[in-house]
Amino acid sequence: MSYRVCFVCTGNICRSPMAESVFRARVAEAGLDGRVEVDSAGTGGWHEGDGADPRTVSVLEGSGYDTDHRARRFEASWFSRLDLVIALDTGHLKALRRLAPAQEDAAKVRLLRSYDPAAGHDLDVPDPYYGGLDGFEECLEMVEAASEGLLAAVREHLEGRAA
Repeated sequence: MSYRVCFVCTGNICRSPMAESVFRARVAEAGLDGRVEVDSAGTGGWHEGDGADPRTVSVLEGSGYDTDHRARRFEASWFSRLDLVIALDTGHLKALRRLAPAQEDAAKVRLLRSYDPAAGHDLDVPDPYYGGLDGFEECLEMVEAASEGLLAAVREHLEGRAA
């Protein structure tokens, strides 16, 4: 059985598809792509069916990441099939925990930057949507920094499952 991770931001066109692409690459590099499923969604449905923001695509492609993406809205019913729900900021964290049908589902929600020991106290990945390309590049740096710690946590959980 696969370990399932879903990244969530507001519209699912900037931060969460970026995190999905980066983490999927880390999972493949670690040889875990058959054991870990990665996807993303938004807390709202404004962009459902749209591709990622062109600036997200540009930054990802410039760094060698896959950019195939279609936006969708996170549904409460998904909690039952997910092992980990990764929020990109505290607003998403609160919205997802309110949406969770049960306490054990709310416990699955974590902030992405909580996996980056260098992040300090500010665990939000800022929304780059209303800014320039530099905000998307900063977002990618934060996502990449947190992805290593997240991968270690997922690997540890997978090893626990095998025991």
